[in-house]
Amino acid sequence: MKLSIIIPCFNEINTIDTILNYVNSAPYKNKEIILIDDCSSDGTREKIKNEIEGSKQVSKVIYLDKNQGKGAAIRAGLEIASGEIIIIQDADLEYDPSEYPRLVEPILKDRADVVYGSRFIGTENGHRVLYFWHYVGNKIITLFSNMFTDLNLTDIETCYKAFRKDIVNQISIEENRFGFEPEITAKLAKIKCRIFEVGISYYGRTYEEGKKIGWKDGVRAIYCIVKYGLKH
Repeated sequence: MKLSIIIPCFNEINTIDTILNYVNSAPYKNKEIILIDDCSSDGTREKIKNEIEGSKQVSKVIYLDKNQGKGAAIRAGLEIASGEIIIIQDADLEYDPSEYPRLVEPILKDRADVVYGSRFIGTENGHRVLYFWHYVGNKIITLFSNMFTDLNLTDIETCYKAFRKDIVNQISIEENRFGFEPEITAKLAKIKCRIFEVGISYYGRTYEEGKKIGWKDGVRAIYCIVKYGLKH
């Protein structure tokens, strides 16, 4: 089994080395690590070009010509991923690559086609306590999405999603930014694949530490839930 790890990256100069070390140290030896730089302006792109690209840290690097967003970066990564199972990994250290087995095992055991790592189910590793209104907003967005998809997910906005390649290849990603999450959830629901959810740990960042998502992304998420929920 080959695992493709897609890492969208934008202005992560302080974390890029660490996350790549964690991903490379994660279980499963047969890993393809695809790093997509979304036109970083803080020195991340130069670091990737000068120190990371061509090293054993990554398998492939993609440079987007302009900043387009997480969805666009993931779309670019999906186009070249060759593993039987694909995992999305943020570059910001909020999600722990040592937990890949939680995401992969339901697929390997043929219990699921797609696995979401939920920050709200609970895990022995716990989660960092942060913004109350982010928690409320996530719950509202997930509930609203479930109303359109008839799923009972607890966390559609999670970064950690694992897919069988043949399943995700059936989906065309249109959203460039954080609308990717509700879009792919709606489209997965429409193709009637088996979706599984497992508990993961979470170490959320503050805005001072580099968190990027904001209220406008929440509004876009609501729009995308309706748009792709009603789209045939």
